[in-house]
Amino acid sequence: MLTELQIRNLGVIEEATAEFSSGFTVVTGETGAGKTMVVTGLKLLSGARADAQRVRGGTDKASVDGIFTIGDGTDPASGKLVHMVEEIGGYLEDGDVVVSRSVSSSGRSRAHLAGRTVAAAVLSGFTGRMLTIHGQSDQLQLTDPVKQLRSLDAFAGLDDSRREYRRLRRQWAGLAKDLNNRTVKRRELALEAETLRHAVAQIDELDPQPGEDEDLKARISRLQDADDLRTAVAAALTAIDGGDPDRAEESATDALGLAASTLAVAPGGDARVQELGRRLTSLVGELTDISGELGALLSEAPDPESLEDLLYRQQQLRELRTFAVDVDGALAWRDEARQRLGAIDVSDDVLEELRSQVADAAEAMLVAARALAAARTEASGRFAEAVTAEIRGLQMTAGFEVGVLTRGGEGQQPGRDAVVTDCGPDGITDVEFRLVQGGKAHPLGATASGGELSRVMLALEVILAGRGRTMVFDEVDSGVGGRAAVEIGRRLARLAVHNQVIVVTHLPQVAAFADAHVHVAKSATDAAVRSSVRTLTEDERVEELARMLAGLESDTGRAHAEELLATAQSAKNEL
Repeated sequence: MLTELQIRNLGVIEEATAEFSSGFTVVTGETGAGKTMVVTGLKLLSGARADAQRVRGGTDKASVDGIFTIGDGTDPASGKLVHMVEEIGGYLEDGDVVVSRSVSSSGRSRAHLAGRTVAAAVLSGFTGRMLTIHGQSDQLQLTDPVKQLRSLDAFAGLDDSRREYRRLRRQWAGLAKDLNNRTVKRRELALEAETLRHAVAQIDELDPQPGEDEDLKARISRLQDADDLRTAVAAALTAIDGGDPDRAEESATDALGLAASTLAVAPGGDARVQELGRRLTSLVGELTDISGELGALLSEAPDPESLEDLLYRQQQLRELRTFAVDVDGALAWRDEARQRLGAIDVSDDVLEELRSQVADAAEAMLVAARALAAARTEASGRFAEAVTAEIRGLQMTAGFEVGVLTRGGEGQQPGRDAVVTDCGPDGITDVEFRLVQGGKAHPLGATASGGELSRVMLALEVILAGRGRTMVFDEVDSGVGGRAAVEIGRRLARLAVHNQVIVVTHLPQVAAFADAHVHVAKSATDAAVRSSVRTLTEDERVEELARMLAGLESDTGRAHAEELLATAQSAKNEL
């Protein structure tokens, strides 16, 4: 539910705050006062395209903030909204969420949801679950066959069935496309498959292991440096143990041993000297161990064939560079090639199996399409009766008729002879809404006036309305007056029993049914034009209804307004 709307520098509105009740709220005001800016602000919060021309002259940007109450997430509807807020890391306070949108004079737009910057599409996904806006242009959508079909499906509870049909149709289309590609491009695919099989066999024959190329590189490097390594080891061993015939120098082991022995027999028994002697003795032992390990290294006989084998294997693996820069890449390419081979197999057995799958998928799609067609045909009569009853209540003398045209067979078995080419995105049926006047039925868009379209749209909303939504109507009662206006007000009040309804209207008969009355007033000076938005008190509401009725202040107009308000409130109590 929308509880508050704040507007800054949008159109003629410099700064205004409007509060909305949980039931039925009307927005009224003189023509040009800025009522449309309230709806424009709500459209911005719904993710609509931002128009820089809406920014108030002389300012840098316009902004709209809305406070929505979404609850604590205990029910499924609010649970999804709470999850969306948590998913973006937003802030939820006592079940309220702040939604914001701004547009600069240069046309740049920013959106915020629950304190986080988001894309306009994310904002639309959030508010779209709560907010529905109907403008005068929506009347034209009534003539759209797809919109008409959606309305019938919603009435009959067929939305899930339509989605399931669409899933089956996508499945059939994917299989049919695959079969067509394999059949039409059989020669090209066969050549591609042969090339892939040869490449996979080449890699399999080499049988490379993950990371083998890097391991070979390290091992080859060690073997290539083996001679230099042995020379260094021998030199170190000679320095420790001696044994070089060309040098008469004492070995490191002998020198350290002599030093340790000298300190051990030093006179005086100095503790420090004795400690140094023990340390020298320890070093002699360490050198002896190192000498043994160096000797063991020198005794290892190098494998003269090892380096040659490794170099040959390395050369083999270089052939894989046809497929990737390293062994791991070649192995990944082989896995992808095997998957591709499975997808382009054009053998007779595979094609026959695919044909069977296409046939099964087509039959499943047709079964779903026939069931959908039968359900739509059955529901069309009940839907027409319900809409006719509503528009008659709105003072229309016409009847309402729903024509369901089924491809592939009519009568008791709709779509009995339908084939896959009859299956469109929504099934094998086309729907046409018609008005019956003077015993003749005509398509809705052919003969209906703007006022009649308004009443049909409102009738559909009343019939299809769910619960817990915020529904905004922007002067959809245009072209209507008298008794029909009263009935429109009554039905809007009925919608508001389980939904929040916000209506921009010029009709006092509609405004009288509201639970809250928001007024938009314009003030003009030589320097600027400003509009204010505020909720009227009961006395101010009577004055506004009198103005809407008579266009001027008078005792008669006020009395008429009070009577209209009392009558409307009495009628609301009967809902």
